Amino acid sequence: MKNTSPIATWHISVLSLALTLAACAGAPVGVDQSVSIAGFGPGFVAGYLPEEAIPSSLVQVPPPPAAGSAALALDHDVAQRSFALRDTPRWTQAIADADLTFPNAAGIFSCALGITISETDTPRLYRLLRRTLTDLGRSTGTAKRHYDRQRPFVENGQAMCTPDWKQRLEHDGSYPSGHNAIGWGWALILAEISPEQVDALLVRGRNYGESRNVCNVHWHSDVMQGRLVGAGTVARLHADPVFRADLVAARSEIDNSRAQVRKPTRDCLAEAAALAVQPSLAQ
Repeated sequence: MKNTSPIATWHISVLSLALTLAACAGAPVGVDQSVSIAGFGPGFVAGYLPEEAIPSSLVQVPPPPAAGSAALALDHDVAQRSFALRDTPRWTQAIADADLTFPNAAGIFSCALGITISETDTPRLYRLLRRTLTDLGRSTGTAKRHYDRQRPFVENGQAMCTPDWKQRLEHDGSYPSGHNAIGWGWALILAEISPEQVDALLVRGRNYGESRNVCNVHWHSDVMQGRLVGAGTVARLHADPVFRADLVAARSEIDNSRAQVRKPTRDCLAEAAALAVQPSLAQ
């Protein structure tokens, strides 16, 4: 029997450790466990961060706009402008944007990226979006619970675009927007992975938040502060080595998808036309 030299043994050990770490980065323990996010419900996968590591939204954001303030007047003005978009393509797009279940949610940024995002074609990117949804979705919780701000549809009595969510949202604080923390967080993450599309991705992140105004489920200030909270959580995610490894893997998948010309399956022209309507700028 051949003896293995100490140096060879050391190399084998290092290689074994590297392979083990790589495997862990790709499929971390517990990632498939089902978790619940307040305001969203159960059925999400574990995020990258323990809940206590997520930055506190209560520390990050100021109180909601005060009675009689210009900011509150703007909130009501944007809500009023949004009523005119009901039963238009922009309303239909807002309904689609509200659905954060997978695989639908994976396609929200497909047109901005110019590729199909799916569990089959881009599994690491798909998993990255699922895991960060949990981190970003939890990020607004402390402020939401503290301020317990009333939703627009409760105050104004107008229709909301997702009536099946009415009972749940009536008892979930409006400020800041959890959906927009997710949407803006995803825009930042994807812009880092694919800087060639940075403008398109950030614009999509902005109008994703505006969909919450169109839906009549969030005030303008909810959306703006959700963006801030999402950005803070993305900054914290960068301290996690598994998240950083998944960023690298997702970039490779995007490059591969472009090389194979895997175009989005969505109607990107129709989506762009709908999203060109901005309730915060409407006349």
